Amino acid sequence: MGKFSRSWALAKASMAVLRSDKELLVFPLVSTAVTVIVAATFILPMFGLGMFRNLEAEGGGMPAMFYPWLFCFYLVQYFVIFFFNTALVGAAMIRLDGGDPTVSDGLRIARGKWTTILGYAAIAATVGMLLRALEQRAGIVGRIVIGLIGVAWTVATYLTVPVLVARDVGPIEAVKESASLLKATWGENIIGNGGIGLVFTIANVVLVLVCGALVVFLAVQKLVVLATVVAALAVLAVMLMALVQAALSGIYSAALYRYAVQGDAASGFDGVILRDAFQRKL
Repeated sequence: MGKFSRSWALAKASMAVLRSDKELLVFPLVSTAVTVIVAATFILPMFGLGMFRNLEAEGGGMPAMFYPWLFCFYLVQYFVIFFFNTALVGAAMIRLDGGDPTVSDGLRIARGKWTTILGYAAIAATVGMLLRALEQRAGIVGRIVIGLIGVAWTVATYLTVPVLVARDVGPIEAVKESASLLKATWGENIIGNGGIGLVFTIANVVLVLVCGALVVFLAVQKLVVLATVVAALAVLAVMLMALVQAALSGIYSAALYRYAVQGDAASGFDGVILRDAFQRKL
């Protein structure tokens, strides 16, 4: 079975879990809403303080006053994202173990880990700041290298949230364990997520092309109201698919971590496919 076929099978299994617990969509929905509020809270004052004008005056570079502000922004954003992702993964793990989780169960798990989540957010914010600072001073080749480092960091920390949920460890230990699990594999623990992303990318492209063509046709026919309705429905559909994709990604990471640690496939997941996803190095 090819990599994409395994990814598609895992995506379908994750979708089955989501159908059983549709309330899992609440976590990415609330996370998105809160991150938008946080972004507005940090970005709007920047206009009032003239930070963007100062940025232009610096010739495109980042003035020193930006760094503390940017770090706080990263810290709060990452905390919000990791908090609700922890709630999602925690609830997904309950379902994979045969339970019937609620939104309250997920939030309870996240609240119990909030200090660890804050520590992980601080680590992620520091890494983000360092990469951003290096990128500002690097040339084209340097930026490519820094981009690759950023990808490597994302891969190495892919299972950090499931580790935080399943074990009583600190953020540094969780990052180390996530990287260790990756190192012990072919690195295919991210392939399923990439497959999910590919599936939703194709779906979004098709949706945008079809709806775009329909909107243009309706506009040419001077059916402006109907064209506006179609455009609005298309936007809502794209937003819904983004929420579903985020939920599936959390479920998928929970299933992979569970199999990597316990060695048995959760109900609805193919053990052979999960074994292939965590194929050990020879």
